[in-house]
Amino acid sequence: MFKPSDLFDLSQTEHAALFDGCEFAWEALKRLEDYLEATIRPALRNRCQGTAWIGERVFIGEGTVVEDGVMIKGPAIIGRNCQIRHNAYLREHVIVGDDCVLGNSCEFKHAVLLNRCQVPHFNYVGDSILGHRAHLGAGTVLSNVKVVPGNVTVEIDGKPLDTGLRKFGALVGDGAEVGCNAVLNPGSILGRGAVVYPCTNWRGVLPANMIAKNQAPVAVVVRQPRGR
Repeated sequence: MFKPSDLFDLSQTEHAALFDGCEFAWEALKRLEDYLEATIRPALRNRCQGTAWIGERVFIGEGTVVEDGVMIKGPAIIGRNCQIRHNAYLREHVIVGDDCVLGNSCEFKHAVLLNRCQVPHFNYVGDSILGHRAHLGAGTVLSNVKVVPGNVTVEIDGKPLDTGLRKFGALVGDGAEVGCNAVLNPGSILGRGAVVYPCTNWRGVLPANMIAKNQAPVAVVVRQPRGR
């Protein structure tokens, strides 16, 4: 399930060429910087509400609204009819498809979003690829760096495969849903239609249409009166 076509409908991006020849979908992240340098044709066709800071190497398509306080450093390509909400921060090497929501106080770095992604509130998306109609709940973090030295690995047939990437967040397949305040640890892969419940700390591969959820019990106790 690690080929680009296993996770993503590449008709839902104008940048399918980024994935050409990739055996594993994460290999597109290695190509992203060079692809942007070769492809970008800076132009701002958006509408601003308030004041935003937009770098010189940025393309934004028609119908996209950029709200007050946004910073887009670039290089970046942003599609049509997107919402880039208040105080969103787009760092280097970001591709955003059409009809996407990049929410308030969200940060994006070295990332690819296919059409109709929604990343609406207080999220971090680093070194990651989000598929068509993928959705991150408020506060979701895609962690992209291990706390110990070495490249990020992905387990295949019970054995770790070195991705060759020191920084690699997650591959979130088409239509996958990640609940509020969940954390996807480095190298996480969610298949199409997979669901990660809120507050889950997820690591590894979640196949298509499967659900990951916490099993920790919730204790209910009598509320004792307190003296004044």
